[in-house]
Order: sequence, then C-alpha cells, then structure tokens
Amino acid sequence: MIVHRLACFFPVMLLCSPLTASAQQPEPAAPPASQALRLDVAVDTKSGQPVPNLPQQDFTVLDNKIPRPITYFKIKSAADEPVHVVILVDAVNIPYQIVAWSRQEIEKFLKSNEGQLTYPTSIAVLTDQGVQINNGFSTNGNALSDDLEHHEIGLREITRNSEWGDSERLEICIKAFQQFLGYASTLPGRKILLWVSPGWPLISGSRNYLTSSQEQQIFNEVVGISTQLRQIDLTVYDINPIGVSESLERADDYEAFLKGIAKPSQVEFGDLGLQVIAVQSGGLALEGNSDIAGMIQRCLTDAKSWYEIGFTPLPADKPNEYHHIEIRLDQRDLNARTRDGYYANPTAILSH
Repeated sequence: MIVHRLACFFPVMLLCSPLTASAQQPEPAAPPASQALRLDVAVDTKSGQPVPNLPQQDFTVLDNKIPRPITYFKIKSAADEPVHVVILVDAVNIPYQIVAWSRQEIEKFLKSNEGQLTYPTSIAVLTDQGVQINNGFSTNGNALSDDLEHHEIGLREITRNSEWGDSERLEICIKAFQQFLGYASTLPGRKILLWVSPGWPLISGSRNYLTSSQEQQIFNEVVGISTQLRQIDLTVYDINPIGVSESLERADDYEAFLKGIAKPSQVEFGDLGLQVIAVQSGGLALEGNSDIAGMIQRCLTDAKSWYEIGFTPLPADKPNEYHHIEIRLDQRDLNARTRDGYYANPTAILSH
C-alpha cells in the first residue's frame, strides 16, 4: 500500500534531511520574549490590486488571537530590498501535453514587455530525476525564454494515476523542495518561488497507519519547513496549469490541511502538500484558469509593494509550539495576507 511505502520512506528521508534536528543535537535556547518576529504582509483589494502606503495604525497583529505590539513597520518594494523570482516547471505532476502548454505560457510571460522583466528571474525544472535549477538570475526574459525552449523535458516514467506513482512522486517533490530551500538560503533579500503544478499527491487519510515515531518525524518536517521559509524570507506560490478541466473537488482537496498543526498526532501527509505550504507561507494557490502567464503576473504583484511588520511574539511554554498569526486592517474591504503561523522555540531547524 502507499502508506506502507511512505512509512518506510519518511524515516530515512527525515533523518537525512537538513530540516530535521538530530536526536543527538541539543535543543536550541528559546529566544527572548522581547525578540521581534518579522513578517512580509501583502495588502490588496478584493480584485487583487496591491494597496501601498497604508499607515502603521491601520494594522493589528494577533498572535493566537491576542493583539501584540508592533515594534517595526516599513513599506517596502524591490527598490528597497532585492527580490529574486524562480519559476519552476513541474514535469512530475503535470501530464506531458500540459507541460508543453505550461512552457508556452511561461515563455509568453517572459517575452512580454519586450522581454524586460521587473525582477531578476531564474527557471527551474522538476523531472523524475530531480530538480534542475538554472545558475544565475536575469531580467532578460527573451534569453530565459530561449533557455527554456531548448530545455529537454522527456516523458516521465511515473504516472499520475498509479498508487505506487503517488508515493514516488511525493518523494521526488519533497526532496526537490528541500534542495530548493537550501539553494534559496544562499540568496539575499526576498525570494519568490512560482511552482507551476497541480500539486503533489496528498495521500489523505493515511494518518491512521502511522506509528507515533513516524508522526513525530513528519511533524518535525512541518516545523522545519515552516521555520526555514520564514527565516530565509521565501514565499511560495502554486499555479495550477490544468485549468477548468481539473476536477474542482480534486483541486480543492488541500483546503482540509490548511489549519496549522500543533502536535504530532494531528499530522497527515497532506500537511506537506504544495498548496498547503504555499498558502501557509503567505503565497497563493491559484487554480481554475488556463492563463498561466496571467497567474504568474498576479503572483508577482505581491512584490510591487509590501509591508514588513515586526511584533513581539508571545512567549513559548514548550518547544515547537504552534502560534496562529492574523493581520487585521481598519479598512475591512482590503485583504492582508502573510504567513499563517509560526513555531515558537523550534527544535527542527535548518543547519547549514
């Protein structure tokens, strides 16, 4: 069964993962309660247009539903801080013919505005053999389009509808994501990952087959990913290229896993889903649209202007304590989007 294969896979993967603390490592000391936690906050209208220049007094930060003092506030843009964009073509989870369509739409985006990109951009491709990330970034969209056009993406060996394929694809995706996190940690400033994919296999309902040790290992992975995304200032966006032909029921399966995980006994494999990671990182999970170029542009509006807000977090009573974050605005017709939460005093942390 899928879960048996994954139960064997996860202990090995997690013990080797740089995101999971080894049993021999001492627990890191808890940060002082007064230490500010900083967030990137995107504010937009109901139609998705960014809203700049709001004053600090319009914002309220809630940590586990408790208002917290804002200790740092700045309106930011790419002129103030480097922004690096990576567009990843997922040839593992997309049917081959839609991979071709995705490439055409990405090339359309890259060649728009006479090939002049707003942000330094790079292209990555995920295949059965793992993720391939182009070296360097460029604002020359025409050159990037040429590189993508000549990039060979062969037929995948793993099928989307096979049970064994689900476990193998999930393994490939998580390893690739961990590899990308390590790469992104070397880049300065804010990082944006646009993963063009219908998502990874969620394999929901498998929690009942996990041992307590396996639950703990998966929980450590959730904590580690959440913590590293925040520490390296990376926001993830999932762009589903399947369009209107994707089953709405299947496309929205991830929504059952969006609530933050507070303890190991709550975990399921779906908690490591791409859309879940994207939304919890403060990004978007876009679906039901074949206009991939337009969806890419929609995601990048977040980098035009955003707010960096620091607040004093609540003290943690225990390691890996989950805290839900909410940003409220005085103007109720606007949306504020940031990370859904954080783990206070995390023990599953990145070790370089």
